[in-house]
Amino acid sequence: EINRLYEVVEKLKKKELKVTKRKTLISLNPISRLNNEIHSLVSKKQKEIKQLKKLELYRREFLADVSHELKTPIFAAQGYIHTLLDGAVDDLEVRDKFLRKAAKSLDSLNKLVQDLLTLSKMEAGVLKITLEPIDFAELVRNAFEKYEQMAIQHTVTLDFIDETNGNAWINADAYRMLLAISNLIENGIKYGKENGHVEALLQRRGGMLFFEIKDDGIGIPSEHIDRIFERFYRIDRSRTKERGGSGLGLSIVKQILKLHQVDIQVKSKPKKGTIFSFEIQTIAPPAEKPNSLNALNNTAS
Repeated sequence: EINRLYEVVEKLKKKELKVTKRKTLISLNPISRLNNEIHSLVSKKQKEIKQLKKLELYRREFLADVSHELKTPIFAAQGYIHTLLDGAVDDLEVRDKFLRKAAKSLDSLNKLVQDLLTLSKMEAGVLKITLEPIDFAELVRNAFEKYEQMAIQHTVTLDFIDETNGNAWINADAYRMLLAISNLIENGIKYGKENGHVEALLQRRGGMLFFEIKDDGIGIPSEHIDRIFERFYRIDRSRTKERGGSGLGLSIVKQILKLHQVDIQVKSKPKKGTIFSFEIQTIAPPAEKPNSLNALNNTAS
C-alpha cells in the first residue's frame, strides 16, 4: 500500500495526473485511506484541468473572432475615407458613394459593439427585463413586417401561421422578445436557399404557447448543433462572410429566452433546413391593450 502511495506521489511530482481509477475500499488502514483520498483528489483535479483547458480554448477563439469582426468594418471605413483624402473627395459622385459605404461600415461596427454589450450584460445577469402582458401573435407579425424587404432581396418568402384565435397573450419584455424573434427571422432569411421559404407557426398547447420558425435552407450538421448558440461560432466561415451578420444573433436569442425562463430547441438536417422552437406560459388577455404594443407598431414601421 505504501508503494502504491509513493507511485501516486511520484506521478504528482511529474505532473502526470492520469492516475488510474480504483475502487474505494472500506478499510481502517490509515495508509490505505490516505491513498484513496489522493486518488480522489487527483481525479477531481484532472476534471478541473480539462475544464480550464476547454475554457482557455474558447477564450482564444473568442478573442480571435472579436478581433476579426471589429477589424472588418474598421478597415472598410478606413479605406473609403483614405481614398477620399487622397483626392477622390473632389468628385461629388465618388464622394457621396464612398461616404455612404463608410457610414454603412461604421453602422455595422456600432451594431456589433451594441450586440456585444447587450450579450455581456445578459450573461452577467446585469441586464434586467420588464415583464408585462403582450400579444405574442402581434409581436411576431411586427417582426415579420420588419424583414419583408430583406426577404425580397434574398428571394425568400415569409409566412406566419397563427392558430391561436386571438389568444396569444404572455408576460414578457416586449422589446427583448421582439429582438429575439427578429434575430430568428433574420437567421432564416440569411441561411435560406434561393427562392426559399421561412415559416413561423404559433399554437396554443394547453396553458402554453408554442412557437416554431423553420426554413428550407442549408441546415446544420449534427456535430455543430450544440455550439450554434456560442458567440461568433461559425459552421463555415466563408459562407457566413457571404451572408453577413455579427455572429451574435443566436447567442442573444438564447440569452433573452433564458431571461424569460424559456429553453429553445433546434432540429436541423443539412440541405433540408432548420427548425427553432420554444414554449412559453400563456396568461389571460388584459382588459386594456398595453402601451408597449403600440411602441412595437412604431418600431416595425
